[in-house]
Amino acid sequence: MTASSSGATADRPRVLVTQRIPEPALERLRAFAEVTLPPSPDRIPERAELVALLREHAYALVLLTDRVDADLLAASSGLRIVANMAVGYDNVDVAAATARGVMVTNTPGVLTETTADLAWALILAVARRIVEADRYVRAGKWTHWGPLLMLGTDVHGKTLGIVGLGRIGQAVARRAQGFGMRVLYHSRHPVPAEVEQALGARYVALADLLRESDFVSIHCPYNASTHHLIDGTALARMRPTAYLVNTARGPIVDETALVDALWTGRLAGAGLDVFEGEPAVRPGLLDLDSVVLLPHIGSASLETRARMALMAAENIVAAIEGRRPPNLVNPEVLSR
Repeated sequence: MTASSSGATADRPRVLVTQRIPEPALERLRAFAEVTLPPSPDRIPERAELVALLREHAYALVLLTDRVDADLLAASSGLRIVANMAVGYDNVDVAAATARGVMVTNTPGVLTETTADLAWALILAVARRIVEADRYVRAGKWTHWGPLLMLGTDVHGKTLGIVGLGRIGQAVARRAQGFGMRVLYHSRHPVPAEVEQALGARYVALADLLRESDFVSIHCPYNASTHHLIDGTALARMRPTAYLVNTARGPIVDETALVDALWTGRLAGAGLDVFEGEPAVRPGLLDLDSVVLLPHIGSASLETRARMALMAAENIVAAIEGRRPPNLVNPEVLSR
């Protein structure tokens, strides 16, 4: 274990940061605590390593790749807070944490616009065959211009279906207005009428959204009710000319069914930033030119990752100072 701390003393709180994060957030934590990074902070800690580290720390800043489950929490009796540097927190067993009096926090809002930008990058990339065309040029295959060369499909004027009209879904819908698109959405509950009006969005059943959309973009949270929400049946409802984009969580889509739909031509293409078993990618996806694959970089801008890290750090600072963390996702823990 290597501690990266300045002026650390034995009586200072100890904060574990499971991977290297932007320096301003580390400096913020070092003003209040001794900060520990794993021996190899540029990789995901192994399970046994994470167990050993958490046993020695009351405060932990974790990433979405760190699985903080009931067994891990049971082995970390002194833990007070798990600050997740992500909007989603499906990597943390919140119920088990609450039962043990452990606060759980996230970083909402800060990555909304950046992730919406990336969703649009994928929409445009799959529609206009951007990545495929780039490879074509780099391979020296472009010998002349032709009227049928790399024909894609238009985005403007088409129908965009948004699954989950939360912060990110709404940001995606706002961008669709600039393309003159018809916007359909499906969420657990309709948004207020004034929000629908501002976005030009219409609430429909999921089956109708899938049938009518040229592009389907996923922005719902991942939980038991959304596991494989987009399965074989859902994909069969989509048009063979339609495209699926996922920047939310991988297991929302049944990848086996997706590969089958793509290979059999029942779906035109897909843009994926997340995967069921990431970082593993289902082999059938790797061999398709109609699919754009990204390594979970929805929030990966310098500005956004710095803000996310600082937000996670501020949640820990609040806990150290005995204040309620600003982004507490299990407030019931405070009454224990």
